[in-house]
Amino acid sequence: MQFVDNPPAHPSLPESSNPLKVGWYGLGAMGYSMARNIATSGRAASPILVYNRTAVKTERLVNEIGTSAAIVASSPAQLVTECDIIFTNLTTDQVVQHVYSDFAKTLSQSLPTGSKTFVDTSTISPSLAVEIDKLLNNCSRCHFVASPIIGPPAAADAGQLTVIMSGDYHCKKKATHLLIPVGRKIIDLGGNIEKAPTLKLVCNGMLMSANELLAEVLTLGEKSGIGAQVVYSLMKEIMPAPSLIVYGDRMLNQHFDGTRGCAIDLGVGVLNDVCRLAVELNCPMPTIDIAHQSLVTARSIHEHRKQTGSNRWDILDCSALIVSRRVSAGLEPFESDNHRVIRED
Repeated sequence: MQFVDNPPAHPSLPESSNPLKVGWYGLGAMGYSMARNIATSGRAASPILVYNRTAVKTERLVNEIGTSAAIVASSPAQLVTECDIIFTNLTTDQVVQHVYSDFAKTLSQSLPTGSKTFVDTSTISPSLAVEIDKLLNNCSRCHFVASPIIGPPAAADAGQLTVIMSGDYHCKKKATHLLIPVGRKIIDLGGNIEKAPTLKLVCNGMLMSANELLAEVLTLGEKSGIGAQVVYSLMKEIMPAPSLIVYGDRMLNQHFDGTRGCAIDLGVGVLNDVCRLAVELNCPMPTIDIAHQSLVTARSIHEHRKQTGSNRWDILDCSALIVSRRVSAGLEPFESDNHRVIRED
């Protein structure tokens, strides 16, 4: 395993002297910032081509950075036809599979005249990565790199993500040159395409388990009379992990808007993949099971609120798993201000 910290500004690649034509598909909470940072870095043959199923997001990006940095692609086929390297950042395995099937269809109808590299930065199952790799290998001069990213939207905005890579060495070098403005660290896991998606699932399991523990201790702090704020302040002193600080703040202040973070449906899906991997490898992960139950419980409570018209958010954030802990402790799920406990000595 090779760890690359602060990659060199100009890797010794032929491509660095002849900038690659870049395409980007997917401008969600993470993809928007990543595409913007690449487009404004000067490392691509500007402007980059951007595509999103919701056109308003591509228009917003172009309006923000200008047509000299990015232009809107008319279709995914245009990305495949015109670009040397195509990045994708999508939501689910089903969406990723559909998009890459369309890519392969376009490639079969119009054989590429030069080599093309596809880099998927989504969170996908290892088996899907293998499937896409085989699919693209059947297309002339096409290669696939699995490159999931780690970090919240704020890290994507600041170019401080951790990037994991597995796949063809030379294709990873091309991608690395372009991804320097996106990530503070790149972890190269070699040529086995399954390795990067697997590590991402391990990472997601670790982070969600930590969030479950955080939800439990904040709830205990509230019931004990110490207060969740005091527990959160102590956590920042003794366990100052960036993800815990972010999710703790959301739990404490009920910032449960899933459009600004990680939507709870996505969190449930990710833990489904982690649980499936654990079963396949006969590796019990009881904390993951508990975190999964907490997410599903919180989602169920939120759906009931939506049916009665008492919901505050259309989409719930994963930090709302604390709702499950609150209910288990006999507290109100969302109205935390209604059960601030003052301990009398």
